[in-house]
Amino acid sequence: MLRRLQFIALRMLIVFFVVSIVWVLVLKFLPVWVTPFMLSRKVEAFRADEDTEIHHDWEPYENISKEVALAVVASEDQNFPNHWGFDFDQIYNAVTEKRKRVRGASTISQQVAKNVFLWHGRSFIRKGLEAYFTVLIELIWDKERILEVYLNVAEMGKMTFGVQAASLRYYDKSAKKLSRFEAARIAAVLPNPVRFSIKNPSGYVQKRTGQIVRQMRYLGGQKYIADL
Repeated sequence: MLRRLQFIALRMLIVFFVVSIVWVLVLKFLPVWVTPFMLSRKVEAFRADEDTEIHHDWEPYENISKEVALAVVASEDQNFPNHWGFDFDQIYNAVTEKRKRVRGASTISQQVAKNVFLWHGRSFIRKGLEAYFTVLIELIWDKERILEVYLNVAEMGKMTFGVQAASLRYYDKSAKKLSRFEAARIAAVLPNPVRFSIKNPSGYVQKRTGQIVRQMRYLGGQKYIADL
């Protein structure tokens, strides 16, 4: 019985590895139209008796203003062009800083892994799978593809996923036409896009927008992400 259980477990593990690798390979080329996180937000809205419509428009990387790409890198993961999925310096700083509320240290790659491939929630199993999918997408995708997917699946407003949907809803223009300031405003709400608003920014969002613009300038502008 023990050998049989071990055999079944081994087969399940092999199937998981094969399916996950094929899944990542397929999404290297195809648009990501829906994610588990989008579905979980839809369920949450239904339970709260709120509008369940998901706003999402996939847009290729070449049709997105590079100011937005630079803005999210400047605000979320400045070492994105150089790391292999994990920013160990940021992880160390997040763990060692003496703060009541530990700040996050997730890279853009990690955020893509958990939003595209995993369910919403927190557990050691989910964290382990996040690390696994982060390694996979870093190995199989290039940096431009990872950033393209992030810009298309990240929640940038309540029930609004991706920069194209956010740009159309809040600026009434395509993502390709966004200015540096508008891009920074979108990036400024990413820590909590349900609480923070692009259309009606709080004092905190306005302050953070200015900080991101300065960081974009400090990084050298669009040339910082030109060779992803």
